[in-house]
Amino acid sequence: MLLSRHGWVGALIAMFVAIMLVSPASAQTTAPVQTAWRLLDYVAVDYPEAVKGGQIVSPTEYAEMTEFSASARERITSLASSSAKADLARRATALERLIAAKAPAEAVGTAARSLAADLIAAYPVPLAPAVAPNYPRGQALFNQNCASCHATTGDGKGPKSVGLDPPPIAFIDKARARERSTFAFYQVLEQGIDGTSMESFADRPLQDRWDLALYAGTFAFPASKVAEGERIWKSDAALRNRINMEKLVGMTPAALAANIGEERADAVIAYLRRNPSVVVPQVSGTLTVARARLNEAVTAYAKGDRKGATNLALSAYLDGFEPVEPVLSARDNALMVRIEGAMGALRAAIANGTSPTTVRDQTRALDTLFGEAETVLAPEQASGASSFFGAFTILLREGLEALLIVVAMLAFLRKADRSDVMPYVHGGWVAALVAGAATWAVATYAVEISGASRELTEGFGSVFAALVLLWVGIWMHGKSNADAWQRYIREKLTTELNARSAWFLFVLSFVVVYREVFETILFYAAIWTQGNGGAVLAGAGSAIAILAVIAGVMMRYSRMLPIGKFFAYSSALMALLAVVLIGKGVSALQEAGYLPVNPLDGFPRIEILGLYPTTEGVAAQAVMIALLAFGFGLNRRTTNKEAKA
Repeated sequence: MLLSRHGWVGALIAMFVAIMLVSPASAQTTAPVQTAWRLLDYVAVDYPEAVKGGQIVSPTEYAEMTEFSASARERITSLASSSAKADLARRATALERLIAAKAPAEAVGTAARSLAADLIAAYPVPLAPAVAPNYPRGQALFNQNCASCHATTGDGKGPKSVGLDPPPIAFIDKARARERSTFAFYQVLEQGIDGTSMESFADRPLQDRWDLALYAGTFAFPASKVAEGERIWKSDAALRNRINMEKLVGMTPAALAANIGEERADAVIAYLRRNPSVVVPQVSGTLTVARARLNEAVTAYAKGDRKGATNLALSAYLDGFEPVEPVLSARDNALMVRIEGAMGALRAAIANGTSPTTVRDQTRALDTLFGEAETVLAPEQASGASSFFGAFTILLREGLEALLIVVAMLAFLRKADRSDVMPYVHGGWVAALVAGAATWAVATYAVEISGASRELTEGFGSVFAALVLLWVGIWMHGKSNADAWQRYIREKLTTELNARSAWFLFVLSFVVVYREVFETILFYAAIWTQGNGGAVLAGAGSAIAILAVIAGVMMRYSRMLPIGKFFAYSSALMALLAVVLIGKGVSALQEAGYLPVNPLDGFPRIEILGLYPTTEGVAAQAVMIALLAFGFGLNRRTTNKEAKA
């Protein structure tokens, strides 16, 4: 068949799979940064148990402090180059010297904490869960996995604690608990503690680790203080504005006590760690994250840290704006496009070394746009009409692309009288729907799908489909001559449409449909939380009805077309979709930070055509058009030669 005789198709699939498994370079930095942070946190908390009054009171603890500080320095010096790295390494060495000199606990704690804070600022890593931890589930997980050593009371005297050296941590130790953040507990669960019985929980779902971390931090802050903590929280607007999810899991009770007093802090911590969802803002609240990241990017850029500024600007988009993009697109698509374009332009300005003043001005303009978005995203703006329109348009737009490709494959197989292969195509799109449902379940109940993962899935899926459609379009164009098709039928179809080719049709059907399903379900998950569930379902139902009509018309019309026209029209359709998908793929990879962004001022943006105003996107589509033109031209010359012969 058309696909089996070209070995490069198999190579293309292998390349696609390999690309999908590649992690961004930033992911290689995350683990050392988190490990170094955890080690510094332990030094800050545990050093007082090792040294008092300039004397070693626990040789074991002191040896651990020496080892941890050295290990933290080694990890910091191994990090990627940045303007902050040299200073961080110098301070890590200074911390080692303080410990070697048996310096006072206050000096060591201050040095370790400030170094940890600046490390995270210089090398940003995820510091908070995307979904609020679940206290009851954390309790259940703790009793199942941790109580045997730490005991259900958290006093560290569980049945398996006997003989352990060092002994399990006593979570009820209030002095120690005041110096330990939820993020610190999370880091221990993720990486374990070398030389102890505390093993890594990295094989457990991400959300399980956050649930456990939150619960472990409640033992020293009893439930009897919850009512008082709730009263303080609800009556103090300034406090509510100051604490979001990142602050809740990142701050220590001692840090909060420095601002509001120890008794009030203990009560607030007791309440918030049992009710973390109260700090989660409405959907527009993630724009606060975007603002914060952009401000940090401006600061880093002004200091000459272009790489750090680039990472922060990318985080502002992926972690701050991308989560609200679906809902904003449904309510005010023009505003969404303006913000998306402005954020891309800002990243380009940073990458191109634009003056800090210009970068600051662009950030201020974005702040104004965020204000407009917050107004549009306000809960009172969630009307039934906007929910219906959003659900209808996203499903119709995304579904149409996949539908056109799948129906074209089915129509071709029917023209070729190979209905026995149709189940492979049907199996592909059905499997994509099942995988989409699984994705929704995983994203809802297990892990949070990051903005980068969403963009990469869409980007690589689009590029893969575009490359395949390039070949298919040229092949179909070559068979638009009836004589050529008849020769192909006689000579090759019966032998080349084998099992391998049939499974390739399954893969193609799966990829093109799953790409659309993936984006659609994430949009629906976002818009569903805004209420108006009936309107969302009505919009989805209407879109499905129209797609069904389009599919029926295409199948019926293709049956009536002469074979030559069928292949001519189908090749044109495949060519158009290849151009559209390569444009969308490049745009998604740019948004994920995999490709550079160089805006084209004044160039139109036509999403339905995959046309985005960037040099890279337009160039990719131009190359695709050139390849299609070359292939079609080659087909015509071959046909003319055969006609003369």
